[in-house]
Amino acid sequence: MIQLLDAGIFHERLKPRRNRFGYRALYCLLPVEFLAQKRRQGLFSLNRANLFSIRSADYGRPGISPARYIRQLLDDWRLAEADGEVRLMTMPRVLGYAFNPVSFWFCFDRGQGLRAVVTEVNNTFGERHSYLCFHDDHRVIGPQDTLGARKVFHVSPFMKVEGHYAFRFGMTRDQVAITINFADEEGLMLRTAVGGRPGALESGSLLTLLAKNPLYPFKVIGLIHYQAVKLFLKGIRHFNKPAPPGISVSHGP
Repeated sequence: MIQLLDAGIFHERLKPRRNRFGYRALYCLLPVEFLAQKRRQGLFSLNRANLFSIRSADYGRPGISPARYIRQLLDDWRLAEADGEVRLMTMPRVLGYAFNPVSFWFCFDRGQGLRAVVTEVNNTFGERHSYLCFHDDHRVIGPQDTLGARKVFHVSPFMKVEGHYAFRFGMTRDQVAITINFADEEGLMLRTAVGGRPGALESGSLLTLLAKNPLYPFKVIGLIHYQAVKLFLKGIRHFNKPAPPGISVSHGP
C-alpha cells in the first residue's frame, strides 16, 4: 500500500548564529518492491509521467533495481534479521520535477520490528551518500534509541564535513517521527525533525496539498537557497566543497 504523509519539517541552527525555520512537505511511503512497477493511480504514478510520480531510477545505485539494491546492501552488512518489509519514505516528483534532500529506507523484520534505516542524502551538486543506521548488536530499533553516524558527506557550504549525526526513528503505520541532530567538537549545532501521520493515497488529497502549496515543486530547493542567503547575511563562514567520500554507504562513528 502506498501512503501519503503531509509532513511537518523543522530546522534549527544553534551556532555560531541562530537560524530556525519550518515548513510542510509531501512524502510518500511505499514498499520497495512497488518501485519495479509501472502503474497509475489517479494523479499519482510509478515510473510513468503524471502530476505526481516516483521514479525508481532516483534511488539506490544506478543500473540495479531498488529492491535488489537494498537487499544486497543488507546482505553485505550481514543484517539477516532485516528479513521483512522495506518501506521507502521519499518526496514525489511534481510535473516531473523534485529535489529530495533525504529519503529513508525503513527495513523491518518479519515481526514488524525496525532493524535498520538507510538515510539516503542528496546534495545540490548531484552527489549522493547513504548513512546506514542499526544497532551494533542488531537489536530492534526503538523510537527513543539514538543511532550515531560520522558526517562524511558535503551538504551545506556553511558546515564543515566534520562532526557526528544523532538519528532517532519512530515509524509505525499511524505515525512517523524522525529527528536528526548534528554536533561538532564544541557541541550541538543543528536540530532537525520530520513527522506526521500517514494517510491514504487519493487524488483529492494530492490536489488539496498542491492547492495549499502551489509552488511545492520548487519549494524545497527554493528554501535551501533562501536559507543560504540568510546564513550568508548573518556572517556565517562559507566552506568550499570537498571531494565526495570514496564509499557510497557508511555506518557508525
